[in-house]
Amino acid sequence: MAELETLQMLIDGQWCAASDGAAFDCIDPSTGLAWARIPEATYADVNRAVEAAAAALDGPWGAMTPTQRGKHLARLADLLAAHSEEIGRIETRDTGKMFKETAWQATYIAEYLHFFAGAADKISGDTLPIDKPEMFVFTNREPLGVIAAVIPWNSQMFLTATKLGPALAAGNTMVLKASEHASAPLLAFGKFIAEAGIPPGVV
Repeated sequence: MAELETLQMLIDGQWCAASDGAAFDCIDPSTGLAWARIPEATYADVNRAVEAAAAALDGPWGAMTPTQRGKHLARLADLLAAHSEEIGRIETRDTGKMFKETAWQATYIAEYLHFFAGAADKISGDTLPIDKPEMFVFTNREPLGVIAAVIPWNSQMFLTATKLGPALAAGNTMVLKASEHASAPLLAFGKFIAEAGIPPGVV
């Protein structure tokens, strides 16, 4: 039997195993055989990810202008488009979805992220009319903070993009929880986060 690939989690910009070493098998549904080992995050691991996301929000990500955030999202979109076949093969192996669907899906996801990259610096508040001349009333849009996203197994990459794009464009940070039934595509996606210039802890 071939040796299983060992995959790791991305926490605070670092690739790591679960803090207690726990892991589970990733099954290829076309063969019924295990092909990779996935770390099984502990409470401590999740807490560390949330703390890293909060620190990134108070630090480099929160200090960026919306235009800068948009450029990082656009770079992430470009990387996904360039590696769409690679990501598609991983998702097909992990979920059993047809490769003709997963191969183009990353390109479609890239277009989705490009949309939100462009939207990042279009989020604005409003000046509100009031009948008191000495008052100035306005709304100011601010990020919610650290967003938790649980990603279903059946379309890991697309369902990640639908959450990640708007959240990052609005200035939030995000902790993603991959499905235990199909974790590999999301872990593969993680390697493009740093390459896109997104600071550690943001995702």
